[in-house]
Amino acid sequence: MQKIQILFPDPVMERLRAVARQQDRPVSELVRRAVDRLLEQVPALPPKQPARFPTFHGGGVLVAADRMRDVLHGFDDEVRPSSGSDRRR
Repeated sequence: MQKIQILFPDPVMERLRAVARQQDRPVSELVRRAVDRLLEQVPALPPKQPARFPTFHGGGVLVAADRMRDVLHGFDDEVRPSSGSDRRR
């Protein structure tokens, strides 16, 4: 069980104490029961799913690293598969 502090206006607290005396129960039990009733009326929240970042498979490397700059800047129009050692899967 965890302990919390709740502030009630004086008129509410007076009525709560009167009901607790009348039922011969502690105020804390009355508050717990009231919260239990409220939670029974409210639908439970679905479990929180971890954030998933979008991903994609970009395919294999088609340009050798030493030619990448030329291809990106339009100086080399020929794009062909690089050697197998440079290619990632």
